[in-house]
Amino acid sequence: MKLLTIDDSRMIRRVICDVAATIGFETIEAESGGRGLQAMKAETEAIELVLLDWNMPGMNGLEVLKEIKADQDLQHIPVMMVTTEGERKNIVAAIQAGAVNYLTKPFTQEDLATKIYESLGMGGA
Repeated sequence: MKLLTIDDSRMIRRVICDVAATIGFETIEAESGGRGLQAMKAETEAIELVLLDWNMPGMNGLEVLKEIKADQDLQHIPVMMVTTEGERKNIVAAIQAGAVNYLTKPFTQEDLATKIYESLGMGGA
């Protein structure tokens, strides 16, 4: 099973990759929304979950999320926001746009693993 992490922070991508590997997932990394969308189109069948940052140069996470949900080939892939954006209005906007889960930074490895499982409908860790 593969996860796609879209985040402009190499450190956050590394943390997500490490946690994902610990719980048995491969990870594809993208440092921007545009590259993340390219990766999704290249590996549509393989990607089980997208972990998406909000604040990135170019397209922000909400724009990327809306593009994913508007694309018939990608809209079935669940998206979890992983971001510093903790304001209620932003959480609501992301959920309304189609995010299945929302995790604010900083987070613990346990919180991330639990949210990944929840986002995939697998219950807690």
